[in-house]
Amino acid sequence: MSQTEANSGFLNELFSFRVHKRTQGKLVRQVTLYAIAGVVAVGAYTLSQSWLLDQSRGVQIGIPVVLTLLGAWIAFRAVNYLPFAEFLISVEAEMERVSWAGKDELYRATMVVIGMMMMMGVVLYSYDMIWYQILRSIGVLQVGG
Repeated sequence: MSQTEANSGFLNELFSFRVHKRTQGKLVRQVTLYAIAGVVAVGAYTLSQSWLLDQSRGVQIGIPVVLTLLGAWIAFRAVNYLPFAEFLISVEAEMERVSWAGKDELYRATMVVIGMMMMMGVVLYSYDMIWYQILRSIGVLQVGG
């Protein structure tokens, strides 16, 4: 499929109201929709609080609302766009097949990671102090004014 055909397919999808495989991949598609819409809403709010501050109240509110609604519609259509919807459906199916760690195993693994991070912090701090003392003693670092 050429790039033009792919673009026209998505453009046609933007003006469609159909929902692809309504019952499959529902959770992943909903989370993706909310994530995209949330990013658009935060962007619209940021726009209203920065570039549009010197505009009238109607413009300051109207443009972000229109952009948020447009972004929400595009997000809704994107998660129902056939190739992307099929990908999200397969992601949810794959996540259901994964055997997730139990609570005890997750706790132990988390403690190992936190412990290693703290030990690495101590080691790096020690290296920093050693190099500081060495470089100060040979005159590379000047302490004070």
